Amino acid sequence: MSRRLNKKASWWFGMALGSVFFCAGPAHALQDPTRPPPGPQATAAKPAPERSLALDSILFSKDRRVAVIEGEALREGQGFDNVRVIRIYANRVLVTDNGRERVLYLERLPQVRGTQ
Repeated sequence: MSRRLNKKASWWFGMALGSVFFCAGPAHALQDPTRPPPGPQATAAKPAPERSLALDSILFSKDRRVAVIEGEALREGQGFDNVRVIRIYANRVLVTDNGRERVLYLERLPQVRGTQ
């Protein structure tokens, strides 16, 4: 009788193990519908190119610091169009542009020779 029981138990064990392997294949093939498909389409989004911001002038003294950017006079902490002035120095301005830090420099004026 115990031999018969062992045969039955091994048969049930084999069936259970077989069904696990049989069902694991198709279940493993299922994909999450919210996950993007693999391949070249799944590449990360490219960041937007930096726009050109013109630093027109800097007014710098111990009492007042003003930067003129794209024609807008701004003090530290002020901003416009997702551009915020963080710090104004005598020769440059530190800003955030859409969350990215940038440094704006004054353009050098062309050298002009004096007349003789």
